[in-house]
Amino acid sequence: MNRQKSKNKWNDHYSQKAKKENYPARSVFKLQEIQEKFRLMKKGDRILDLGCSPGSWLLYAAEVAGKSGEVVGIDIKDVSINVPPNVKIHKEDIFSDDDEFSLSIGAGYNVILSDMAPDTTGNKFVDTARSYALCEQALEYSKERLAPGGSFVCKIFQGEDFKAFSESVRSSFKKHKIYKPKSSRKASKEIFIIGIGKR
Repeated sequence: MNRQKSKNKWNDHYSQKAKKENYPARSVFKLQEIQEKFRLMKKGDRILDLGCSPGSWLLYAAEVAGKSGEVVGIDIKDVSINVPPNVKIHKEDIFSDDDEFSLSIGAGYNVILSDMAPDTTGNKFVDTARSYALCEQALEYSKERLAPGGSFVCKIFQGEDFKAFSESVRSSFKKHKIYKPKSSRKASKEIFIIGIGKR
């Protein structure tokens, strides 16, 4: 009995709901909660999804943006799901300095999303430092590629760099929010920092 319970410890209500609604991961409900609360995305938007694998955020963003919108995803890992015509995926490292890749991504996005997380080591200091490095790069993307007035959503692991990153977002946007969705696992150190209205 205990062995069965342990085997299914990640198979919670949100995991089952994601499967039922044809999303590859439960993380879709985090973005859904953020969207319902802050209304950052709208029809016709251009949206950039950093760390887009396995593709749940891509699919949800594509639904919100609609046929007149465009969603571009970047991930170092493969995205194997079928995506609608308004979605483009680039398999690339976000730290890449390749000029051709940079040009193909373009700029003028209305929303930039980052659900990026490092491969965890179990060492909280290493993991939070790696999370911070990804967040800093995501913020750089927002500075370079987000249209004025645009919005930014970024997941970060809470650690000693959290406050510094939060302040960096605050200084770049007119409004700044810190939010933990109900669908985040209680044991998770993740939290989302949201910038609204790029300066």
